[in-house]
Amino acid sequence: MMTPFRTLIPLVFLTACASLPFQGKEAGPDFTPATPVDQRPQSRPGTSEAPAPPEGARTVSALDTTSAEAKAEALAKPASTAKETPLGETQVSLGNVTEAGLWLRSALVQTAGPGRVVTASGASLLVDLIPGDGAAQLSLSAFRALGLSLTDLPKVKIFAR
Repeated sequence: MMTPFRTLIPLVFLTACASLPFQGKEAGPDFTPATPVDQRPQSRPGTSEAPAPPEGARTVSALDTTSAEAKAEALAKPASTAKETPLGETQVSLGNVTEAGLWLRSALVQTAGPGRVVTASGASLLVDLIPGDGAAQLSLSAFRALGLSLTDLPKVKIFAR
């Protein structure tokens, strides 16, 4: 037999939990991330500037605003790799599709700047390197330029330039 006291205990805990500050992602106009989402360098060395996707864009083509010329330039074989510093190898997932440009965000990157990623098949792409934490992310434009499936988790080698 359950006493009234036993039924009140869960209610007291639920009430106490409701008054605690929420630490996860919140929806609403007052939410601001604790850390800046975009930590790219102002000059964006290594790749050309791409405009932000249009508001309400829903298709891959509409979200990928990096020009074909910029992708071709970033895919061109570098004249020299002598001044590159290898940062490591990691698996990457698709990053925020609303962030335009050719970029990689990874915990292996300590300083924002120009870089290059190389896939297991040998495809190479110049990108902006952005420091991050957690899983490594590669931009939508970079995935498409490298011919990667958007649902893949490819391994890439990362080089700072």
